[in-house]
Parts: sequence; C-alpha cells; structure tokens
Amino acid sequence: MSKILCDSPIQGLMPAPPQTKVDRRKSPIIITDAATQRIKDLISQRGSQYTTGIRIGVKSSGCTGLAYTFEYVDEDTKDDEKIQLQNADVFIYIDSKALLFLFGTKLDFVETELESGFVFINPNSKGECGCGESFYV
Repeated sequence: MSKILCDSPIQGLMPAPPQTKVDRRKSPIIITDAATQRIKDLISQRGSQYTTGIRIGVKSSGCTGLAYTFEYVDEDTKDDEKIQLQNADVFIYIDSKALLFLFGTKLDFVETELESGFVFINPNSKGECGCGESFYV
C-alpha cells in the first residue's frame, strides 16, 4: 500500500513516489581503466595542486532532457558521492542530485581514428537524441 503525501480530501488519489535505495557497498558507477587513465591525464594537464578529481553530474539540456556534465573539483563537497579511482590519488565525485540517474552506469574513454571522448553506458537511460548529446530516463 502506498503512503499518503498530504492530508487533503483527495489524498487517496495521489500515490507516494517509488522508494529507490542505493546500495552503499557498491560503487554507484563503474569506471574503466581507459577512463581512469584519461581522468588522471586531464587533472595532470590542468596543473593545479588543488584539483583532486572530477565531478560528474546531469543537467537539463538538449533535445531529450538531460545531459552529462564534467567539472574539475578543487574542494570536496559533503553532498557528493566520492569514489577513489583504482591505483590513483584521484577521485570521482558524483553530484548527489545526479546519483539516481547515474547508478549502475559504466564510464569509458574511447579513441578512434576520427574522435575520442568519454562514453556513458547508462542502464537507466530509456533513450537519447540523434546527436547523442542528451538522454532521458
């Protein structure tokens, strides 16, 4: 039975939102060796002694609603999920508002003859726009 969100006369018509639990024993995302190396290279190239990692998030954008974001992290934020990369003093920070959109995602770095970039393999994504810039869940 669903929980009631308010005490209004129509309270039985509005079900509670689904409860999603995050298993804190598992890493919220999987980061490949290629992605780890590329993140280490980017931080090294930045040349700032204060940069400890990269924050991954999502924002409203693009044709289908959400787009991934990357930004350098110079100071920890208590609201972020912090993951230490294997064999590195570098961290991935996941914006707490994006955690449920990213849980179970695999982050890879791919290089071809024509392009290179990070690739998100996100099991939560129900589709993406034709250009690959945005996704929806």
